[in-house]
Amino acid sequence: MRIIPLVAKTGSPEGCDDDSGVVRKLDLPLTRREFLSGSGLLFGSLAAGSLLASLAPSAAWAVELKTLDEAQGATLMALGRVLYPHQKLPDAVYALLAKDLDAKAGASGDTAKLLADGLAWLDHTAGGSFRTASRKRRLEAVKSMEGTAFFNAVRGQCVTSLYDNDMAFAVFGYPGSAWEHGGYITRGFQDLKWLAAPPAEASPPPFF
Repeated sequence: MRIIPLVAKTGSPEGCDDDSGVVRKLDLPLTRREFLSGSGLLFGSLAAGSLLASLAPSAAWAVELKTLDEAQGATLMALGRVLYPHQKLPDAVYALLAKDLDAKAGASGDTAKLLADGLAWLDHTAGGSFRTASRKRRLEAVKSMEGTAFFNAVRGQCVTSLYDNDMAFAVFGYPGSAWEHGGYITRGFQDLKWLAAPPAEASPPPFF
């Protein structure tokens, strides 16, 4: 099986055509399967026929965890979906949340303990397994932890991990930074498709 190493990308994305705004193939380099020495492995595949499957060089993806185990990583993915539910975002994007928190756990023993204790409490509150609990029970478990250090740490990381990557950009139709190309006037201004168009007087043509 070939693997897409998922790496959260920061800064200006390079996955769009500056002239047309068309998103190019995602630059997710592939490597052949190698021995993974970390604590856990999250893996899956992009849905056949989906937008991301058409952009990625392979449907298979995998994320190696060095500090957290596979169960903890999968629970973080499930927690991310409760906090920021997006049906269009595949598991591969939520795996970035687990990867980034795993890196923080590896750099700080306090963070590792915070995550381990929080995930254990989530499982306990959800009746044994947060991942397999009903949607209602998962939501109740998360609400019971609202305002805790664990809750805030995961919620805060979601903002960067889930939205600052090429996969999320492609799903949501974000063409990337435009300031270095003169702004959005000629690169996507007023091209929003997922909300009703405003009346003409509320959104006049751009002024050149």
